[in-house]
Amino acid sequence: MLSTVHAGARLDRLPTSSFHRRILWLIGGGMFLDSFDIYLAGGVLGALSRSGWSSMTLNAAFLSSTFIGMLIGAFTAGLLGDAYGRKFTYQFNLAIFGIASIAGSFAPSMNWLIACRFFMGLGLGAEIVVGYGSIGEFIPPAVRGKWSAYLSLITNSALFFSTYIGYLIIPTIGWRAMFAIVGVGALGVWVLRKKMPESPRWLESKGRFEEAEAILAGIEAETAQGRALPAIVEPAAAPIKATSLGSLFRPPLLRRTLLAVVIQIAINVVIYGFIVWVPTFLIKQGHGMASSLGYSSLMALGGPAGALVGVLIADRVGRKNGLIGVGILAAIVGWLYGNSTSVEMATLLGFLLFTMTYLMVALGVATYIPELFATENRMRGNGIAGSAGRLSGIVAPQIVVLMYATGGIKDVLSVIIGALVLMVAVLAVFGVETNRRSLEEIAVVPGDPSLHRPATDIPSEPVH
Repeated sequence: MLSTVHAGARLDRLPTSSFHRRILWLIGGGMFLDSFDIYLAGGVLGALSRSGWSSMTLNAAFLSSTFIGMLIGAFTAGLLGDAYGRKFTYQFNLAIFGIASIAGSFAPSMNWLIACRFFMGLGLGAEIVVGYGSIGEFIPPAVRGKWSAYLSLITNSALFFSTYIGYLIIPTIGWRAMFAIVGVGALGVWVLRKKMPESPRWLESKGRFEEAEAILAGIEAETAQGRALPAIVEPAAAPIKATSLGSLFRPPLLRRTLLAVVIQIAINVVIYGFIVWVPTFLIKQGHGMASSLGYSSLMALGGPAGALVGVLIADRVGRKNGLIGVGILAAIVGWLYGNSTSVEMATLLGFLLFTMTYLMVALGVATYIPELFATENRMRGNGIAGSAGRLSGIVAPQIVVLMYATGGIKDVLSVIIGALVLMVAVLAVFGVETNRRSLEEIAVVPGDPSLHRPATDIPSEPVH
């Protein structure tokens, strides 16, 4: 009977292949639809208000139900992902927001739509946690940052598609079609994902060695295509221990939990304290609706630009150093934006701030945070950080309203800059570099008293 399969070492020495590309698109497909569903809210709520079907109060309740659902979904996904597996969890949450979206397209009243939106939110919050947490468990360390940034690019490109499709469909067919598109698409991806394998790393962490071995053998055969694969590099010792949610809030893991939480909060404060407010800020500064939306659209091109930069640099500069550098630059650009003297200069600086924000998403949320936690804790750690990010997304708009009323855009940007400075300081003091290191090596935390598995029974010959 097998006592280990060395899943991490065997996956890490594989060249990228059609298997990895399929995993990327299967995870990315669900996350694209997740993001599409989040971003369709603006166009749908506008249409509902114009038709008299909803009101500002009901629109606010719709947004609140979304965020509450996402908060609960992010936390729950962490628990389910580590307890029942990655595959079960992403299929479960994809089915929830797919079915809820279809139900929303048939909602007989705004109150029913709000109830459906809560269940959509459960799936939406969970998908981000499990998607970003899963991709790195399949990708070799030399390119893990690049592929995680690719996933971020796929996810965040939904902003453009959601806006454009809403522009085409809502005035002609109606808002219900937007929810129907997402629901049908999500269930279609759910069917395709049924053939996606469970993470061998997770199976091994649960002692399910035969299942892990069968999946690993299939991955190796598909990657090799009859050619010899690289030899297995002796793996780092990996801790064997029973873990709990509470272990993430005690030394030695507490440090990494707090690090992940601070990164999530800082990035979400920038997104929900500045990014989503740009059209409102421009209108408040005297620009018309059309021109403010036009300038905002130009700035929003920084979203995919940031993810593309992440693809290029994630495995070159590293996660910790990259986040520190980008955080400092973003703080400087934020200060310059607050002191800009023309709309053209503000648009350029806004584009740069968008770019840096979504570069931080690619480096931090998509790549670094999941890497900080061992396989047995990865989803819980990612879920806790994601929940903190959702909470900051709820609180940040309220802070913006208060700060803008007292001191205008400069006071708002002072909060943004403060969040970025805090992130940089915490990274500089507590951060660990994960670049090009195996997940098993990263998981060994100094001061952890857990037992370690010796690196034995490693095949000396390349596996065919």
